[in-house]
Amino acid sequence: MHKNRFSRIGFILAAAGSAVGLGNIWKFPYITGDNGGGVFVLVYIATVFLIGMSIFIGEVLLGSSTNKNAVTTFETLAPKEKQYWKYTGFTFLTGLLILTFYCVVIAWIFNYIVMSVTALPTSFKESEEIFMSFLKEDIYTQFIYYTLTFIMVAYTISKGVKKGIEKLNNILMPSLIGILVILLIYSIQLDGFMKAVDFMFMPNFDKFHSSSIIVAVGHAFFTLSIGMVTILTYAASLDKNTNIVKASAIVVIMDTVIAIMAGLVIFSITFTAGQEPSKGPGLAFIILPAIFHEMGTIGIFLSLLFFIALAFAAITSAVSIIEPAVMYLVERRNVSRQKATYGVALFAYILGIFVLLSNTSAFSESLTFGSKNLFDWFDFISSAILLPFGGIMIAIFIGYVLDKEILRKAIVPYTGEVFYRIWLFSIKYLAPFAVFVLMLKESGIITLN
Repeated sequence: MHKNRFSRIGFILAAAGSAVGLGNIWKFPYITGDNGGGVFVLVYIATVFLIGMSIFIGEVLLGSSTNKNAVTTFETLAPKEKQYWKYTGFTFLTGLLILTFYCVVIAWIFNYIVMSVTALPTSFKESEEIFMSFLKEDIYTQFIYYTLTFIMVAYTISKGVKKGIEKLNNILMPSLIGILVILLIYSIQLDGFMKAVDFMFMPNFDKFHSSSIIVAVGHAFFTLSIGMVTILTYAASLDKNTNIVKASAIVVIMDTVIAIMAGLVIFSITFTAGQEPSKGPGLAFIILPAIFHEMGTIGIFLSLLFFIALAFAAITSAVSIIEPAVMYLVERRNVSRQKATYGVALFAYILGIFVLLSNTSAFSESLTFGSKNLFDWFDFISSAILLPFGGIMIAIFIGYVLDKEILRKAIVPYTGEVFYRIWLFSIKYLAPFAVFVLMLKESGIITLN
């Protein structure tokens, strides 16, 4: 095997590492309970396999067809009269935008790993005060952990596909799953476990609306890291004999199972403590630390495991985000991997400093534009506009531009004609329509009840 190619299991773990991120740990559980529980889970699973996985398979197909960077891939596969499609490859720039605020959140996680073994907050009020003080006033600590994050990410990428990315994911992904299994086994014994099961899986049609379908589409799309050519880039280093459909299905299943496991763990602990779940940072950085403190010695251990799991999920995603830009510079601009890695990382690092400072009291006013600060703007632009746009462009390219014989040869031998036709229908019609509606909703152009 080529020294710079993923093994089959290496690709699966790397792609799963890219897909499994912070959204799996705190976003999926909350939106499940907030959008109808069990009925939402069914809609989500249908959505993730019909829409999310169709584009995921498409990215893997594109990358494995050329074994080149994203720009060259589109340029090579597009007809000569349609070479402008190569610019779709530059959607890797979306990843760099995401990396800036993503690494800020990883810095928060590192702080809470240390806090788990030093001094967890003793009450919810104290927990909120600690988090807000850290966010708004403690620039120095955030900066230290933020810098550490970029050093770890850049070092991993600089080592290449086999010695860097695959090696990291071969360690962190099994470790993440192992930690979640330990936490889940503990959670099953808690009084709040059955309430967590009801919260996530019992159908609640009062909470399920038309907008819930779009929420399912959005999370199915974003959780798989599609739309910024990350998966395409990983697939470019995939062994030629890999069954791309089977590998894609395994990644999607791992992504979904991890999200469900995380939800059961979080809500078992939350409900046992008599608390109601809240969104995002409020749940992970305010409610849970205080609950862990109330649990005594075992709480310290659980807190440490939880935040380490969060860190593992976040770091593997961050590594995947930077690789497409690095691969482009290496192949198209003849830059060494080390120089490309540290150049891209430095660019994102400097931009991210302003993102970090936009949350602080000292700089928030000067880094707020309209109704959002820089952190929120980067989050909004990437999730509401750039990622959906990238997904639509990939679906259109595969469905309407790419030679269908390339598609048939890549899919049919592994799945048969029926699956191929279903997949092609999804990528030509279902995926572009669903993602376009999602983009309109997230951008505020349309409103759904």
